Amino acid sequence: MNAKTLVASWIAEKQHYLHSLQTTPTSSAAARLRDLALPAEQQAQVLALLDCALSDQLYTLLLGLDGAASVGGLQHDFALYNEAGQALTGSGELEAEAYAQLHEAQA
Repeated sequence: MNAKTLVASWIAEKQHYLHSLQTTPTSSAAARLRDLALPAEQQAQVLALLDCALSDQLYTLLLGLDGAASVGGLQHDFALYNEAGQALTGSGELEAEAYAQLHEAQA
């Protein structure tokens, strides 16, 4: 795995979660969304808002892992390695991929 694949995998996980809010009634978040009984247009707006908020948080998390942003008010360098022992953090590649996939791709 490299930085590009890691970011893409987290984005896929986010998309899966957003989809599950509409299709899997067993999660507490899905139940709360369902209990709002929103018309389809408003539900789509709520999901778009959640998508944006989750993207922002995912971006912060990934930058935090790369040492480029603070997490909880603390900024540290973290060492994250793939299965081949190659560093995924510290070079700025994770930060660049996060920006490219979460911000440039959304523009």
